[in-house]
Amino acid sequence: MRAVLAVILVLAVAHAKADIYKKVDEDGRVTYSNVPSKGAQKLNLEPLNTVPSNKPTTQSPGNFPKVDTETQKSRDNVRRQILENELAQEMTQIDDAKKALAEGEATRLGSERNYQRYLDRIQPLKDAVAEHQKNIDALKEELAGLR
Repeated sequence: MRAVLAVILVLAVAHAKADIYKKVDEDGRVTYSNVPSKGAQKLNLEPLNTVPSNKPTTQSPGNFPKVDTETQKSRDNVRRQILENELAQEMTQIDDAKKALAEGEATRLGSERNYQRYLDRIQPLKDAVAEHQKNIDALKEELAGLR
């Protein structure tokens, strides 16, 4: 069944080949067409390969440099240490941001008789907590993906 489908696809692609013509008018406008006209130039285009190949695309070229196992383990350990340090920093920063948010929410300034002013002052503090939480989640996900 696949062979029949592949043959039909190849024949359809071969039959769909058309000549393309390019024409530039007096005003410099470019027009492309499949119908030849006076002053148009035929373009020689290479056909596209529309049949997918069965070759895996994840293979490295033969001359691609290889890294021995111990070197890779060392690199992975350094990467893990860097990520763990960043995670520890983010945990400290989120604690500080949560503390600042709690203090900001507990205090209502005299100039904030309008509730929207209070909300406008608190929103950056909430955004900071959310940003640190997003960073923590990303770092934990990255650490979980390490070998």
